[in-house]
Amino acid sequence: MKRTILIAALFILSTLTQTFASDPPEAAPAAPPVVVPIDKDGVQRVEIVGGDYFFKPAHIVVKVNVPVELIVRKETLIVPHNIVIKAPEAGIKVNESLSRDPKTISFTPTKTGKYPMYCDQKLLFFASHREKGMEGLLEVVE
Repeated sequence: MKRTILIAALFILSTLTQTFASDPPEAAPAAPPVVVPIDKDGVQRVEIVGGDYFFKPAHIVVKVNVPVELIVRKETLIVPHNIVIKAPEAGIKVNESLSRDPKTISFTPTKTGKYPMYCDQKLLFFASHREKGMEGLLEVVE
């Protein structure tokens, strides 16, 4: 009985280590930036999906001083992900957990520039999701 429990514990630990500590897959060629259109109501809306160490799209372009809505969700079931964009100088302060259900994040960028968006989740002493490649770019233009 003890041996069965030990084998099961080792299997679970091995599975978790492979899931959380494995190197990210080889990077695919970078997709072109997604220029977010302005809807009829004057809002720029884009859906961002987070998955196993990626955001899709990974590079979005929006206009300055025009409201933005990011509709965010994740593909994965168990692995926790979030989206972080820290640019208070541009009126952007995002730190939102992702779930399978879409969430809407609203802000109006007030300054042009390129701002990283990333997942800062991390398991114990393993590399963070950002270090594994879960990073993108929000570009604000005139």
